[in-house]
Amino acid sequence: MLDNDFVISSQNDLIEAVKKYGFLPFFANSVPGFSIEEHISPDCWYFNDSGRWDAWEWKGEVIRRTGCAYGKFFEKKAVYISREWFIELANYRRDGYDFDARYDDGLAKHSDKVLFELIDENAPIISKKLKKLGNYRKGGNKGFDTAITRLQELCYVLTSDFVYMTDKHGKRYGWGVAEYSTPEKFMGDDFISNVYRREPKESYRIVFEHLQKILPEATEEQIRKILK
Repeated sequence: MLDNDFVISSQNDLIEAVKKYGFLPFFANSVPGFSIEEHISPDCWYFNDSGRWDAWEWKGEVIRRTGCAYGKFFEKKAVYISREWFIELANYRRDGYDFDARYDDGLAKHSDKVLFELIDENAPIISKKLKKLGNYRKGGNKGFDTAITRLQELCYVLTSDFVYMTDKHGKRYGWGVAEYSTPEKFMGDDFISNVYRREPKESYRIVFEHLQKILPEATEEQIRKILK
């Protein structure tokens, strides 16, 4: 439901789209037409002649060049969100709580607290190191994927980069490994000073109206669903 003639054919196209729309889900979701998947050139989505999956390999560079938030923010699926709009979403999702206050009021699980503190104390940290540090392995602690998704949905954690492993010759291999951080550490004072400046309900209204503007064919129910 974004502009019908909107096609992503390069990394720069994707960066401009993140800036223009503010919210840009990676995969198709419950709002038809609201995703990179539905607007990207096939040459940049599937394994192409250059031997790359461009849309996947652009992730880290897009985050670095825009400073945007990336994570599972809508329907447990990945979304790029510009810094400006992420501050509003975080205020709404956090409902006025920093993580410690949420936990103290019994609104967060102990397992989430353990993982959040590991990230907060070691950010930025790649997922492999995080899992090792927290003993998230066979016979060890369980629930990593569930907890990391929940922390992202509540906007206490985001993906700050994608890091590639390298062999002894310095050549990178495999998929980019997610690097996690907190918005406070990734975005700094801009986030810290502004995230709680409004009432959460006001941030919700602002985000809702923006999504209505960029998704004119979406129903109110569809927008409420991705925001809940």
